[in-house]
Amino acid sequence: MIDSRVAALNGGLIVSCQALPHEPLHSSFIMGRMAKAAAEGGAKGIRANTKEDIAEIRKNVDLPIIGIVKRDYPDSKVYITPTMREVDELMSAPPEILALDATGDTRPGGVSLDEFYHAVREKYPDQLLMADCSTAEEALYADRLGFDFISPTMVGYTDQSRGDQIAADDFAILRRILDGASRAKVIAEGNINTPEKARRVIELGCFCVVVGSIITRPQLITVPFAKAVAEAAAARGE
Repeated sequence: MIDSRVAALNGGLIVSCQALPHEPLHSSFIMGRMAKAAAEGGAKGIRANTKEDIAEIRKNVDLPIIGIVKRDYPDSKVYITPTMREVDELMSAPPEILALDATGDTRPGGVSLDEFYHAVREKYPDQLLMADCSTAEEALYADRLGFDFISPTMVGYTDQSRGDQIAADDFAILRRILDGASRAKVIAEGNINTPEKARRVIELGCFCVVVGSIITRPQLITVPFAKAVAEAAAARGE
């Protein structure tokens, strides 16, 4: 059941505040401040990685959180909350919404999505679950399976979606999901890197929109500016 805090995400912006160990801003302290800055800018929710970051973010903002744990396993391509270990970690500081990889790829240990979903539901029956998918078919399957939220988060990151882009053809993949979903609320996420794109997915009917790197990863934001300046300098012979 969606409570009033999660319902308040409707029509709003969720900012993904994440930095992996190899990134310059990797720090729970920094992610807490990043979340505070996002809240001051108008964010209605936060997406965060690890229980440590979630705990620090909660010290800084009173916003609903989508929680994940990114972890690689040698026998699986799935890395977003891939096993019950990650679920249990998150539930020690429970987020309002817990996101899982819901692609067609097999989880570590050969566990199928169906098996994993039902195991999580049995252990944590009241927890809201979000499906991170890479195709419209995966998202609609997750809808039928019983996820509370579905999203094309993984478009372009899996073998079955390689080369696809969420914004292509006026968000064709997202519109197929919106047209086919019967119960789950649709959250737009994945390479939504302009205010115009964020506005468009809300116009199309998404419950809310998640924006990440273009807001919270300065090393990536810097690249097009540095490239443009270098090209201009080269053009004038410097």
